[in-house]
Amino acid sequence: MDPSCLQYRITAEERAVFDETGILQIENALSAEQVADLTGAADEINERRLAEGHDPGQAMFYPNFVTENKIFADLVDYDRILPKVWGILGWNIYLYHGHLIVTQPSGKQPDGKTFGWHQDSGRVNQDMETHPRPRLSIKVAYFLSDTSEAGRGNFWVIPGSHLRDELERPADGQGQPAGAVPVLAKPGTAVFFDRRLWHAASPNWSEVTRKVLFYGYGYRWIRTKDDMTVQDLWPDSDPIRKQLLGYGVNCNGHYSPTEDDVPLRGWLREHSPEDVG
Repeated sequence: MDPSCLQYRITAEERAVFDETGILQIENALSAEQVADLTGAADEINERRLAEGHDPGQAMFYPNFVTENKIFADLVDYDRILPKVWGILGWNIYLYHGHLIVTQPSGKQPDGKTFGWHQDSGRVNQDMETHPRPRLSIKVAYFLSDTSEAGRGNFWVIPGSHLRDELERPADGQGQPAGAVPVLAKPGTAVFFDRRLWHAASPNWSEVTRKVLFYGYGYRWIRTKDDMTVQDLWPDSDPIRKQLLGYGVNCNGHYSPTEDDVPLRGWLREHSPEDVG
């Protein structure tokens, strides 16, 4: 990993925004060329799924997409983004989850119904005993299509809600909870969000197909959320990417890591010791 990536470490201002709101947007994280290439690769998957019978009226949720194309794998340790990830979670991390979502235009008009508000990680939110619940993981969403206007299948969030364990929803099933806003993002924007942030998908009422790549980073002692086959990428990966793709010397190394388990820690000791902790 090139030490020049350190210029993209999370700033004090960015960290304050993320800690306070649970979300952070980085515009122009991807170049126009990257957006075009990633869109082409995403379109190939979407077209294949449609040919296999996927209902275009439903959002296409495709996990384990990182193995489909090298340009997806190249974002796992992307130099403009990874430093902010370790700045939030630390060095004992890996990609535990990833999915591509394509939301076609619905051809419908807004109906005012309450969206499906949730926190990520399912049973974690019932099994953990602390309040507020621990962060544990974050997602980075790369926007390939233009969702800078509402109504384009935007995902909605309630800034600051990551510190709340419960959410009051409209009793009549109409409208959204207090404080809810759509995430407006231009192509090439990377959006970081805390897994605890209350958020929801929304229908695509526009004529623009929404395309987003989600990369979920968590601690190495968390199980994968997808049936990931990223082990196939290990032989061609450098040590840090290999760590991020789930490599470990043995099972205990996920809990008590050695130097071989977490080469990111060794790299940070040499190039950015203040990030080691």
